[in-house]
Amino acid sequence: SRAFRGEFVMLRFEGVVPAMITPFDKANRFNESAFRELIEANILAGVDGFWLAGGSGESVLLSDEENERLAVAATDQVSGRVTTIMHIGAPTTDRAVTMAEQAAKSGVDALCCVPPFFYRVEERAIIEHYKAVGSASALPLLLYNLPQSTGVDISPELACRIRDVVPSVVGLKHSGPIVENTYGFAAAGFNCFIGYATLMLPGLNMGAVGCIDGP
Repeated sequence: SRAFRGEFVMLRFEGVVPAMITPFDKANRFNESAFRELIEANILAGVDGFWLAGGSGESVLLSDEENERLAVAATDQVSGRVTTIMHIGAPTTDRAVTMAEQAAKSGVDALCCVPPFFYRVEERAIIEHYKAVGSASALPLLLYNLPQSTGVDISPELACRIRDVVPSVVGLKHSGPIVENTYGFAAAGFNCFIGYATLMLPGLNMGAVGCIDGP
């Protein structure tokens, strides 16, 4: 439980959180029934939450409508039993903001977002990107450090600079190559999830709160 923007909410940013895939049928349409079955099977297995439409879920390849359907189906199936975190990262700030607004309306518990990618931008632009995304909803926001795909490695120092202007930032998924940065994230008060299941135990020893990886 935590106080967030004056409201008392019950959220758990910890434990085992599968990074869900987005199943499609043979007609290349979002397979909602299979998606719901995957969610239910994972809940019965005892997971603590879901990381929706991240790298494994391929949100950057989905349309806005597909992302919205995914979020609605997930929140309906979960029905508050575990925490739902929806990825809304996009190459442009405008699209990330739109996706953040849509995800918030769907009822997810929190948002997560990679920094702008494809075109390299200055640190100031990265911070402004997160400021716009954080202002798009009242939901907690987690950073997503995936430098092998974005070209941006979020260090503990950069994470702190982002949080200084985006108070809704509560943590991150750390999938960067410098695993030891987990120490820095934890020391700075971030709820840091390690992004590799094979490193879950070392990550926990370094202060991580849990693991987010493929189901």
